[in-house]
Amino acid sequence: MVFGYSWSFSLGWVVLMILVASLKIVKEYERGVKFTLGKFSGIMVPGLRIVVPVIQSWQRVDIRIKAIDVPDQDAITRDNVSLKVNAVLYYKVADSKKAIIEVEEFNYAVSQLAQTTMRDVVGEVSLDELLSKRDNVSKRIREIVDKATDPWGIKVESVELKHVELPEQLKRTIGKEAEAEREKRAVIIKAQGEVIASTNMAKAAKTLATGPGALHLRTLQTLNDLSSDKSNTVVLGLPLEILRAFEGMKKEKK
Repeated sequence: MVFGYSWSFSLGWVVLMILVASLKIVKEYERGVKFTLGKFSGIMVPGLRIVVPVIQSWQRVDIRIKAIDVPDQDAITRDNVSLKVNAVLYYKVADSKKAIIEVEEFNYAVSQLAQTTMRDVVGEVSLDELLSKRDNVSKRIREIVDKATDPWGIKVESVELKHVELPEQLKRTIGKEAEAEREKRAVIIKAQGEVIASTNMAKAAKTLATGPGALHLRTLQTLNDLSSDKSNTVVLGLPLEILRAFEGMKKEKK
């Protein structure tokens, strides 16, 4: 009797331990891929789930968006410029079953694919296109990686080029080119200003020449401006109209 009770008690503990070991918690941002005797048997949604030991097994899959750094890659542009470029890639698992069954270590696989794709895409564009149309290059990388990883159940959300490292000699060349461009713009702006100023001066001269007494008023205004500063020495010049008036008076006397 005692032996039977002891055996039942032990069996109860074994059943309880098996039951506890069978309970699995799947979080809201996870999915569980379950296998029964090695064969896929379903997706475990969030909540408390049962996985029978020995007979069944399962793997967690995080379905949140992940960011992976694509490390520096040596690349050569279409115009034969050697440089280093890196990026960050955002992706998530869209199909948990494929992510586990179709590829081993999908995180590593996506990273390696992004590296090779980035080198290939950079090789298709020139340096000017890479620097000025970075968004287009990033979009092209995303499209290629997304298409390649679709059979793995991976959805690539975006790819962003972070940094383009140029050779030092090329940096100096670009700096000189930018400086020359700024100097050219400064010369053009200065020339345009001189054209506008000369045009306005010509209009003002025409107005002063055709308007009766306009030159006298302008002379008085200039004298008034000069008189406000006591340190100025004023040299008064007679307008030509006054000299011509004197010449006319002399001719009348003769």
